Amino acid sequence: MTLEQLRIFVAVAEREHVTRAACDLNLTQSATSAAIAALEARHATRLFDRVGRRIELTEAGRLFLVEARAVLARAASAEAVLADLAGLKRGSLHLAASQTVANYWLPPFMHRFQTQYPGISLKLTIGNTEQVAASVRDGFADLGFVEGEIDDPALSVMPAAEDEMVLVVGAGHAWAKRAEIAPADLTATRWVLREPGSGTRAAFEEALEGLGIAPGELDVALELSSNEAVRTAVIAGAGATAMSRFVTEAAVAAGRLVQMPLCFPKRRFLAIRHKERHLTRAQAEFLDLIGKEAPAGKKRVAGKTPAT
Repeated sequence: MTLEQLRIFVAVAEREHVTRAACDLNLTQSATSAAIAALEARHATRLFDRVGRRIELTEAGRLFLVEARAVLARAASAEAVLADLAGLKRGSLHLAASQTVANYWLPPFMHRFQTQYPGISLKLTIGNTEQVAASVRDGFADLGFVEGEIDDPALSVMPAAEDEMVLVVGAGHAWAKRAEIAPADLTATRWVLREPGSGTRAAFEEALEGLGIAPGELDVALELSSNEAVRTAVIAGAGATAMSRFVTEAAVAAGRLVQMPLCFPKRRFLAIRHKERHLTRAQAEFLDLIGKEAPAGKKRVAGKTPAT
């Protein structure tokens, strides 16, 4: 008994017609009939009754159809495993990431993965946290990496890293030489912030509420859609901002920005994937690479379901 014979049997059984099955399988009618006859002769069991120009499954045929479908399904699963194994030598992996993650944290991991699996091409799409979540949910990206919290029942969410938000101003700002900043001072200056929907904006507003300040109390001069635009505007004197240390540290070291002594709670970078889509070997390997540097006590095995 061969897989090809099983495929032919299932096709004929589902269509109850040899000629249609042969056409759909791109086989001749004689080859299709011969495969069925070989099965019946080999096992001395009639699988079909010929009723005029039609065929019908016998009782044995109906029972065998269940098993044949199961065997073909298992064969398909085995082929998927082999495809995954081959995928570590060739294939592609589409990632989506929010700006801070994509520009400052994720590239070294992509480089390490590419070095280990040079046959896999990596594609990265950049957007804000909401856009990345939508991309993974809709199947445009295999994996997503964001700095904002995700509340989507279709997505699995796992910790990937920790980040520190810092308060910075330009070197010419009135706060630049101050030794301390109180939470109440935050409403007394102008602000340059990322757009609503970004993880950076959401994390900052959550931190403000923790300090007893409503986000609406701030004097927001500019809302910009990239970290670089925000940083450049703050350096130019447009106002204060709160951003990832990844974004500000080079400008602070160069004296173009001044980090103010006000601490915000740490936030998490998160990895996300669709719960119901197959986790390929390439995806699992990338998540394992990320997981080796996940926050202490929050590492996970890529194939297991995390908390959402």
